[in-house]
Amino acid sequence: MPKFTRLWPLVALLLLQACSSLPPETYAPKLGQMGKDVMWLPTRDELVTQMLTAARVGPNDEVVDLGAGDGKIPIAAARQFGARAWGIEYNKDLAALAQRNAQRAGVADRVRIVHGDIFKEDFSKATVVTMYLLEELNAQLRPTILAMRPGTRVLSNTFSMGDWEPDQVIRAGTNTGYFWTVPTAVAGQWSVQGLAPQGPVLLQLTQRHQRLGGTLTLGGQTQTLLGASLNGVDLHFSFVQADGQLKAVQTRVQGASLQGEVVGPYGMGDFQPEVVKVTGQRLSD
Repeated sequence: MPKFTRLWPLVALLLLQACSSLPPETYAPKLGQMGKDVMWLPTRDELVTQMLTAARVGPNDEVVDLGAGDGKIPIAAARQFGARAWGIEYNKDLAALAQRNAQRAGVADRVRIVHGDIFKEDFSKATVVTMYLLEELNAQLRPTILAMRPGTRVLSNTFSMGDWEPDQVIRAGTNTGYFWTVPTAVAGQWSVQGLAPQGPVLLQLTQRHQRLGGTLTLGGQTQTLLGASLNGVDLHFSFVQADGQLKAVQTRVQGASLQGEVVGPYGMGDFQPEVVKVTGQRLSD
């Protein structure tokens, strides 16, 4: 008997084994099928678009989807907004399907799907994080997300982040999404130059996520800050000068220093006030 005839059953067996190890091309996930921690329910297209629009996703962004499912959000981020995107999916068949979907959509060069665990994969370099998990999973992820680079944008379908209030609630029909920006740490005492002619003033800030309170000590008098807000690394507040004028300040915080300027006054037509520069150093946390 020729050698190739004797080898044919072995070759056929090896081919069958190889084929059986590949994700089936006909794999179709079922709505509500259970995964590691959550069931699979895709985010509706209109909510995907509105969430990514709210986060101002663009070509310079790296979007990561925690629990990528069939890859809808990474694909939309790449195809509609030009971003680089990737997803983490625990179900290997779903992960393979998502990668095939990216190929079919023509964005495989900008989208990759990782078969992995969202609690083990490193997504710290992403500029935008999206997820459709559960309240308790969001709570587990919150410390990791809050430790990401200030200014990182975070989006969640349906489920919130406890007492980390969203910057924006997004409505799409009967569906709801939430948007946050990771804030920098500003709590503590700051010495700030440029707010008074006699020298530095003392700025005291208290912080809970992006929500701020605080005081400003000016000319020996302490007053409550007005309209203090924090968006990523951008710190804004207003105060009242000794002459009774309201002054608005916008600064950018970089670690233990800040710099910016006094804003306005508004509504002065062609009048261009002198730009007043503001700098500051943190004295204590």
